[in-house]
Amino acid sequence: MSNPPRFKDALEVFARHDVELIVVGGVAAVIGGAPIATFDLDVVHARSAANLERLRAALDELEARYRDPAGRLLRPETAALAGPGHHLLLTRCGPVDVLGAIGCGRSYEDLLPDAIAVDLGGLTVRVLRLAALIRTKEEAGRDKDRAVLELLRTALRGSMQNELGSAPDGGKQP
Repeated sequence: MSNPPRFKDALEVFARHDVELIVVGGVAAVIGGAPIATFDLDVVHARSAANLERLRAALDELEARYRDPAGRLLRPETAALAGPGHHLLLTRCGPVDVLGAIGCGRSYEDLLPDAIAVDLGGLTVRVLRLAALIRTKEEAGRDKDRAVLELLRTALRGSMQNELGSAPDGGKQP
């Protein structure tokens, strides 16, 4: 049996290298309060030349390689990371998906207004808000995305009620 993923450790490596990224996908959903299981860390990265160099250095430290069914050792290249594609990687901290864009081609810059800074035990990371995560999953339209939409919507309604100070039944708190 393999070791459980260590997503925070991976995020710490990205932070040490000053990689500009936004946590999306299942980890963003869990941070947003959705009761789902996730097996990889999904991030959308800024694709500026300077950030790509920092990202590449972080991926080197993480010993990142593509998930290849044939077992070949294929490392991500900076030029490939510059595009909007998805890079499904294995690292020493577990699976990490490095995404150039999500949904209908939404890049880091497009998603940035919908990201919030979250403190994960002394590590501050940008995380996509649940409403934006829902929108990107609706846009992607894949079965696996549609399967979690109701859980995400329920978590969003719960977080909105908490922000408004109302009880779960819609009544006002005393």
